[in-house]
Amino acid sequence: MNAPILEVQALRILRNGTPILRDVSWRVDPGQNWVVLGPNGCGKTSLLAALTGYLMPTAGEIDLLGHRFGQADWRELRMRIGIVSSSIRQLMAETEPALDSVASGKYAMIDFWGRPNRTDRKRAREILARIECLHLEQRPWAVLSQGERQRILIGRALMSDPRLMILDEPCAGLDPVAREHFLQFLSRLAARPGAPSLVLVTHHVEEIVDCFTHALLLREGAVVGSGTLKRCLTSPHLSQTFGEPVRVSRRGGRYTLTVANPGKPGIVV
Repeated sequence: MNAPILEVQALRILRNGTPILRDVSWRVDPGQNWVVLGPNGCGKTSLLAALTGYLMPTAGEIDLLGHRFGQADWRELRMRIGIVSSSIRQLMAETEPALDSVASGKYAMIDFWGRPNRTDRKRAREILARIECLHLEQRPWAVLSQGERQRILIGRALMSDPRLMILDEPCAGLDPVAREHFLQFLSRLAARPGAPSLVLVTHHVEEIVDCFTHALLLREGAVVGSGTLKRCLTSPHLSQTFGEPVRVSRRGGRYTLTVANPGKPGIVV
């Protein structure tokens, strides 16, 4: 139980001679919830693709749930990682009811054909209750709100009992109220017994709610900071991460970032 859920050591990815990731090392232990934070082009997407076996590293090691990349069947391991991303959201069948969408997560199948068996339907209903969406059981994907869709995708990911759940910019497309409801839902989910470790990939510090404990900061494929939020979410660290002087403040458990351009009004982002 003390073994790391995920450990990345000196990970490098080169494409046509261009470095995408530069000696990234990172470790996620049980009980930790991480934020991966950085600007566009910093390597977040490539890191996720490498972790899920869709992008071959040039050098380095990836250990997931005690198995090493290249020495285990990553297709099987991928079934034990919950992934919530816009790429999945865009592929969901519009007529599929929420219950079937959740059940399909057991098989990592999109546009589930046939009907879930009795055991899978029972499990999917339990998860719908857990994600506070039991009332949506028969509602088709096409008429769900963006916030409801994100919760259903989390339910889908929970169907395989993952120990790690990756949330790839889950608040993209949500209005401010829907975003706040979703973030508070994440906090409640993380507090439940047996919840998987969370990895939230985002550009925005205000999305870091109280369930998150650690941060990985990336810029141009390299690690700027890695560790507890208190250690990493400082004005100097985030100024280096975003390549611009910024000020970071924390109030009521939430973070705000302000661009500190001398002689210009600060811009909250």
